[in-house]
Amino acid sequence: MSGDRTADVVVVGGGLEGCATAWALAGRGVTDVVVCERDTVGSGGTGKSSGVVRCHYGVSSLAAMANAALEVFENAEEVLGTDVGFHQTGYVVGVGERNVEALRASLAAQRAVGVQTEEVDRAEVQELWPAADLDDFAAFAFEPRGGYGDAYRTAQAFAGAARRAGVRIRQGTTVTEVLVDGDRATGVRLADGATIRAGAVVVAAGPWSVGLLDAHGIDLPITVHREQIVIVKPGVDLGPVPVFSDLVSLQYVRPEVSGEILFGNSDLAELEPADPDRYSNHATEDFVERTVEKVGHRFPGLGDASIAGSYAGCYDVTPDFNPAISRTPIAGLVVAAGFSGHGFKISPAVGRLVADLVVDGTSSDPAVPESDFRLSRFAEGALLRSPYPYVGAGEMR
Repeated sequence: MSGDRTADVVVVGGGLEGCATAWALAGRGVTDVVVCERDTVGSGGTGKSSGVVRCHYGVSSLAAMANAALEVFENAEEVLGTDVGFHQTGYVVGVGERNVEALRASLAAQRAVGVQTEEVDRAEVQELWPAADLDDFAAFAFEPRGGYGDAYRTAQAFAGAARRAGVRIRQGTTVTEVLVDGDRATGVRLADGATIRAGAVVVAAGPWSVGLLDAHGIDLPITVHREQIVIVKPGVDLGPVPVFSDLVSLQYVRPEVSGEILFGNSDLAELEPADPDRYSNHATEDFVERTVEKVGHRFPGLGDASIAGSYAGCYDVTPDFNPAISRTPIAGLVVAAGFSGHGFKISPAVGRLVADLVVDGTSSDPAVPESDFRLSRFAEGALLRSPYPYVGAGEMR
């Protein structure tokens, strides 16, 4: 790509959030959009997402975003033109005695923004997960519309829908600089020296967003955390089990289409800092051993289970484990980064919020005030946290 080009909006990053932004902008009639992706669509953190779909958030705006996103996942063929691999298995969360009141308060707040969720008893969960030992849980909630999806396919679906509307998606196109004239963003510079002039720039490049903003004195506080995943062969046919968020053992369990089950970590009290360009793609022996212990404790019915494999991805984690979806001190420059593991399940709503910020400067959804996700909250010390935190697992809920 050589020579100057122009667009109404340039989106930096062709992952899930960047492609959702392009799709949402097109939905608002803004189609003179260029998405710049340094590699291929969904090749960064998107491709490593475990894809859990839930609305179980104590932060009401996040619950509302996840609930709105469900409409897109459930109707993807109609809305995006293709299936995105969404499996509506249901979602169960279980807590110990010390988190029962927080669970009930959070459920009430979720229902207040339209989430279909309810407290269920141990017998109901046992029926859903016959292989599980549930004795150390004190309360459970169930979302029948929850489940899991495929973040990579979803990013491709957003990209395809955006392309059909006229958006240009440039793969193999690395942005090295956001261009600013005075106090206004005017476009981007590419690795080959070419520029794209634009009236607005959206930086949605995950952890790689930090340097682009830092060059203009804008602090985006992100820690890159390596998140490990273990895949287990259960040794038996589990049937149609739901996603299970175990906030006692601090793990989450997700079925795979293949019949295997994916185990992830819900204990983020200590992060494992990583370089997003160079990190080990396999779980450590220690992590595998901890997973085996947790599986043995929680699922004694899986006596013939075995490790099928492992992988790792990276979270771009902010100080409050919630994203920055925000205008910046530079006019026309919007950031959408720091998704901290939440990005897939809220991505359609993220795209719509970014499009709102670009077009109107404010959110069009009263349930999702842009002030919740403002970048300035970190410097202000006004972090976005659940009013109903779970002891031991507050970061992700």
